[in-house]
Amino acid sequence: MYLIFEEDGHFKAGSILSETEATAQVEAASGKRSKIKAASILLRFGAPSPTEVMAEAEKLAEELDADFLWEAAGAEEFGFEQLAQEYYGHAPRPAEAVALLQKLHASPIHFHKRGKGRYRPAPAETLAAAKAGLEKKRLAAERQARLAAELAAFRLPPEYASLIPRILIAPDKNTLEYKALEDAAATTGLSQVRLLERCGAIPSTLEFHLMSFLLEHFPRGTGFAEITDPAALDPRDPPELPKSGVRAFSIDDELTTEIDDALSVEWLGDRVRVGIHIAAPAVGIAPGSEIDRIARERLSTVYYPGDKITMLPEALIHHYTLGERHDCPALSLYLDVAPDLRVLGTETRLEMVHIADNLRHETLEGQFNAETLRNPEVPDYPYRRELEWLHDFAAVLEAGRGKTDTVDRVDYNFRLDGERISILPRKRGSPVDKVVSELMIFANAHWGGWLAEKRVPAIYRAQANGKTRMTTAPDPHQGLGVDQYAWSTSPLRRYVDLVNQRQLISVVQGADPVYPPRSEQLYATVRDFELAYDAYNEFQRRLERYWMLRWLIQENVTEVTAGVIREDLVRFDNLPLVTRAPSVMGIAPGARVRLAISGIDLLDISFHAEYLETVAPPPDSGAVLP
Repeated sequence: MYLIFEEDGHFKAGSILSETEATAQVEAASGKRSKIKAASILLRFGAPSPTEVMAEAEKLAEELDADFLWEAAGAEEFGFEQLAQEYYGHAPRPAEAVALLQKLHASPIHFHKRGKGRYRPAPAETLAAAKAGLEKKRLAAERQARLAAELAAFRLPPEYASLIPRILIAPDKNTLEYKALEDAAATTGLSQVRLLERCGAIPSTLEFHLMSFLLEHFPRGTGFAEITDPAALDPRDPPELPKSGVRAFSIDDELTTEIDDALSVEWLGDRVRVGIHIAAPAVGIAPGSEIDRIARERLSTVYYPGDKITMLPEALIHHYTLGERHDCPALSLYLDVAPDLRVLGTETRLEMVHIADNLRHETLEGQFNAETLRNPEVPDYPYRRELEWLHDFAAVLEAGRGKTDTVDRVDYNFRLDGERISILPRKRGSPVDKVVSELMIFANAHWGGWLAEKRVPAIYRAQANGKTRMTTAPDPHQGLGVDQYAWSTSPLRRYVDLVNQRQLISVVQGADPVYPPRSEQLYATVRDFELAYDAYNEFQRRLERYWMLRWLIQENVTEVTAGVIREDLVRFDNLPLVTRAPSVMGIAPGARVRLAISGIDLLDISFHAEYLETVAPPPDSGAVLP
């Protein structure tokens, strides 16, 4: 005796070896033996063999039409043997009964299973909806296959034009376009980005890198909605701000529009009064206002070669920037300095300051530099007396921090003219740099200490053991050699500085601080700022690296000299580029080597550097090159 039974959703046949009311011991054609519950047994028969029955049933099932069976079944629940008898017009043979059972089981949209070998025809409307769904899936599968085939042939379907780079950065993995891209990438053995590049979807690598960054950090775009805050739009004459009598000047490069800081010097007989004047957008940008929400969301201006994404709208920057020949609201820190350059006292004021001039690095550094400093043969230039005195004062401030750095360091400016890049070296620590940096460090350190003394919460930048972090505690900044350091001098470009400026103004005015102790807003700003600032800086470094590779291609540079930092890490001599060159392993740190450059890839922003020769041994090594 043989039987048909259901196991794991499949119909199987076997010979009965033994049987009880509850179970049957069955042997399959393969020789495998199983214990089958009586509830799983669907059909018993004496002949032909199970193998013959299943083989014939498979062929018969292919001839059955599910739609015809659905029409023949009526509307009531039925057993498969009952429908088989009606369909074939006679008591069904085992193969016929099994064939119909298999067809019913394989047609779930036509027949709903109700129990052991029993089914119910699906309602007409349900069947129609299911068929429509299947047709939709069929068409989708065809479309997915078509898209995948086009991509695998390195042709870009028009559907992808608007999806780049989103489909690579933040894809919706449920879309047909993404699934087709996955299929095509698997077929070609390429990564998704390389496949799309082969399809011509990335005509500009620069645009791809920029759009990838914007998609992640500025998903709603970089533009600004129209400003409707009247207080923010009219800060030139804020009420009740006294006017200072000083004439201040700023020092920035020619591309700077967010002029945050300016300086003034007054000669007062037995002392000199130095003014550090910081733009004061906090007088017009109220916490929680429309403009504040924008600044809080962006947290900082983003800089990269050739452009920037400002924290504040240009119209607002224009109102608050310390533009020349304007009276501007400013938070001023005055230092009374003795003839021996000791600081005798300080005072902070919120006031209107006249900005007489915006000096620019490009012009000033040709006049005020290490060679012209106190050189009587050099013709006079604007603010010469003030700048030379400030340089002496800055040197005292620097020494007071224990930071008399005499190491020559070079910064680089990136200048774009269309598609052409110029990378210009600029010596760090020039007299211009020293004047500005030392006075800003003094202001940030002093104001941070003042807020801590008044027990007014603030955001500080601390450094210990080489690790820098943002914190609400006035911890030391070891790298700068100060007891505390609260960023406060760039409120047009950094939200942290704007927050600290609000706290400083509250102390100046004798009001309650905008952010009270244990302010959740302050903690959230610290957390969000660090994440955003790190991401923005990484983007700037990535784009600078991109443009350095563009410069190598532009100038047809195939060999460079570099200094070995350690192991396989090298620094190029004439570019701010640090990279790994495995072939220099074993060469002593400090040695200068010649490297061959190849394999520049602007999409990955990568290249290969191969060691050619050592051009100079490490200093003081005593080694002599052959």
